[in-house]
Amino acid sequence: MSAPRILGIDPGLRVTGFGVIEMHGKQLVYVASGCIKSNDKQGLPDRIATLFAGISEVIATYQPNQAAVEKVFVNVNPQSTLLLGQARGAAISALVHGGLPVAEYTALQVKQAVVGQGKAAKEQVQDMVVRLLSLPGAPTADAADALACAICHAHGGQGLGALVTAGYRIRGGRLIG
Repeated sequence: MSAPRILGIDPGLRVTGFGVIEMHGKQLVYVASGCIKSNDKQGLPDRIATLFAGISEVIATYQPNQAAVEKVFVNVNPQSTLLLGQARGAAISALVHGGLPVAEYTALQVKQAVVGQGKAAKEQVQDMVVRLLSLPGAPTADAADALACAICHAHGGQGLGALVTAGYRIRGGRLIG
């Protein structure tokens, strides 16, 4: 059996971050990261299509066998929350279409797993991603958030040292096989 390869996604309509890591025992190894950007001048359907195609290309290129997506938080602006939800739906659709089991984590869970506290600043998350993956420099904020989501999944979403949830999905807050 090959090493678990996890694709983390930080969804956004303008910029969606992605990060791919592998697990070798307890060692996390960086594979790739980056951003999928849509054009602000495009209509919503075209932007959703760009996001879906971009994630599909990442799946084809890096061949992950698990995926983790950050859950949407409720924003002050309902329109922004709705657009973010649509981007997240496109991302999840692309992951499921690619045959990947998908786990979902709140920003609080991701920060807790990566930094050790749920109210960590973005800079703290970036710094810990660099440290945990031994990166030569900091990835962009969106890519770092996606890598953090993948790291959270690798740690079982419960913080450092938790059981790995490989081969399971999370539904209604429960692991299912």
